[in-house]
Parts: sequence; structure tokens; C-alpha cells
Amino acid sequence: MRYIDPHIHCVSRTTDDYQFMQRCGVVAVSEPAFWAGYDRSCAASFADYFRHLLEIEPKRAAKYGIDHYAWLCINAKEAEDVHLSREVIKLIPPLLDHPRVLGIGEIGLNKNTRNEITIFEEQVDVAATHNQLILIHTPHLEDKHKGTSIITDILKNDRRIKPERVLIDHCEEHTIRMAKAAGFWCGLTIYPVTKVTPQRGVDILEQFGTDMICVNSASDWGESGPHMLIDTTIEFRRRGHTEAEAVKVFHDNPCRFFEQSGKWKVKAIGV
Repeated sequence: MRYIDPHIHCVSRTTDDYQFMQRCGVVAVSEPAFWAGYDRSCAASFADYFRHLLEIEPKRAAKYGIDHYAWLCINAKEAEDVHLSREVIKLIPPLLDHPRVLGIGEIGLNKNTRNEITIFEEQVDVAATHNQLILIHTPHLEDKHKGTSIITDILKNDRRIKPERVLIDHCEEHTIRMAKAAGFWCGLTIYPVTKVTPQRGVDILEQFGTDMICVNSASDWGESGPHMLIDTTIEFRRRGHTEAEAVKVFHDNPCRFFEQSGKWKVKAIGV
């Protein structure tokens, strides 16, 4: 079976991870810009980071037969510094025509502060102005429902935003209905420490259906790993779902969302 990981931070993963993904059938990945585990001090550090995402990581992935794409933004965890955030945002528009850039992301909220909301709105404006796909980060744990509500309200109130061009990631049982009801794509992140387990992920798929849902590992420097995508597929099949159904969820759904960028080259397998 072939897989796509729609949200993974390859800059923080080892060569062993790439080899594992290759052996398991991962053919493409999408890497959103994210917080690197520390707050960066200047916009120049982001310029170097964006170069890594667009030039270095695709070459690294290609060695293992994996097609690598990226997203650009300043992540919510660093958006509290409005001045720095605006300097970083200025770097993004000239890079949006790069063939490996799928859109703006992962933008969203962390602690739901006024500054985070301001920078979120400004990055939504960049996406709308430049007709870009949007990948959303929703907060962790106790702030998730409130943050998801704020995010979806902002997006719904901007008439330039088409819901089918937005993916609300890190959805859980108490937030996915909100995102789906508004017509957005939804992401399930299999990251058991702060998000959902493979078992919970499949529970959600069975409860809400598999349309317009992408499953990802969001593997980064934390307690995560690309194997979570495979583990979820195993659980999905263990419950009696067919391989064709698994292909739809773990390969074709990401293709159908990403192909809206006009840059995604991997084709869906199913009809």
C-alpha cells in the first residue's frame, strides 16, 4: 500500500525515519512550517529555515523516493511577538510561486491570545490575497475547543476564504464536528501524548466518515513518529475496513486536498 503523510516535520527527523517511511510505502509528505522547540530571535533565522524547507529537505527526501512539499508561515507559538511575526510574514509572498510551496501553514492559535489572533488574521489575509491553500494548527488540550471556535469564526467571516481550500488540523472528538459543519477539510493527528491515538483516530473515522479527512503523524522533535500513520492503518484494517477504503483515507484524501494548489504531482489511486 502507498501512503502520504500530510503533516510531518522532516527537519526534526532522522535518516532512519526516512528509511522506515520508504520501506512502509510512504511516497509523499507535506511539511508545514513550525516552532523548532525554541523561539527564534530574528527574521533572518526564518529565511534560513524556509530555504531548508524548500531546497534542502526535498533533496533529502528524494533519496528515499519520497516527494516532499512544504508550507510557509510563522507558527502560533512564536506569534506572540507581533513585530517579529510581521517581519517574517514579509518574507513569505516572494516564495509562494516556488513549486514546492502548497500554501500558508500551519497557522492558527496556541494560547488564544490577542496577539496570536492578530497574526493569524494577517496570515489569513496573505493566503486570501495570493489565493493560497491554508493549513490550520488548533491549540492543544484544554484550549482546543475555544481556539477552534475562534479560528473557524474568523475564516467563515472572511468571504474570500473557500472552506474546501482550508484544512483544520489536530481535530479531536470535541472539535471535528465544528470544522466539518463549516465545510472545511479536517486533519486527525496521531500523536498519542497530546492528540489522538490510532484507536481514537479510527473511532473518529467510523463516527464521522472518511470524506474530507486527512490522517497525519505530525512527527517532530517530541514523542512522535511516522510509524503512527502505519499503526492507524493497521487498526483501520483490523476492524474490517477494506484496502480500497484505507487507500482513500491514507493516500487519496491528501491528494484531493493538495491538488488544489496546482503544484501537487502525486495522483489519487481510486476513482
